[in-house]
Amino acid sequence: MRLMNVGERGRERAAMMDQDGVLRDVSQYIRRVGGGSLLPATMDRLRALDPATLPPIGVEARIGPCVLDVPDFLCVGLNYAKHARESGMEPPAQPIIFSKASSALAGPDDDLILPRHAIKADWEVELGVVIGTEAYQLSEATALDHVAGYCLVNDISERSWQLETAGHWIVGKSGPGFGPVGPWLLSAEEVADPQDIDLWTDLNGERMQASNTSDMIFGVVEILVWLSRHMVLRPGTVIATGTPEGVGMGFRPQRFLRDGDQLRLGAAGLGEQGQRVIQA
Repeated sequence: MRLMNVGERGRERAAMMDQDGVLRDVSQYIRRVGGGSLLPATMDRLRALDPATLPPIGVEARIGPCVLDVPDFLCVGLNYAKHARESGMEPPAQPIIFSKASSALAGPDDDLILPRHAIKADWEVELGVVIGTEAYQLSEATALDHVAGYCLVNDISERSWQLETAGHWIVGKSGPGFGPVGPWLLSAEEVADPQDIDLWTDLNGERMQASNTSDMIFGVVEILVWLSRHMVLRPGTVIATGTPEGVGMGFRPQRFLRDGDQLRLGAAGLGEQGQRVIQA
């Protein structure tokens, strides 16, 4: 099941993509995908629908973030060994956790508009995990039972804000549009193994990142157990699980996003995103 939110920013409505790639309106059943609409009973009700009976949505509709009403947007840093090395840092002994402001959420194909003082904006393709039921003190055996689905995330990072100013990483991670999510939320039962998903990023047609989630230092189960040991994970929480090597900061010389750049990124089963970079 591929669930989406479509429509103008702030006026999105829930949709489902059928097997033929046709968008179908499910807003008569749930207003938007996110928060309480991800609870198991609601997800089961959506699975029981016959997509052919649902109204189609025109292809011109904007695709919004696949998850809205996000209580927390959590991220794992330095979670691929090769990325840690390209960053000049030792692989962590335990997950490095930071957050993005939920206001950073964006649609998968929205323009990325950089403010003038964003001079080192970088790309990070990531596997996103979306919580479906409240989770606290999880065990490894039950952790995945609390996942509603998976999605593609681009953890846009302004490195000068993140690393060259006092404070925490959230400052460099939370600009408007710095969190494209989607195009769709793939329900958990459709993902056989979250540790075997190919990820890639192209910049202006050139491959920058190409990896697989098997290279993660801490897998999805370990991340969920670690987070739930310290906090309650609520339905609709998005967890970006880290990026592989190939970010702009790791190149020599470093390569950051510039006006007119075109990003394209994707993950097996999770669709593709494309952002045009505009320097304000």
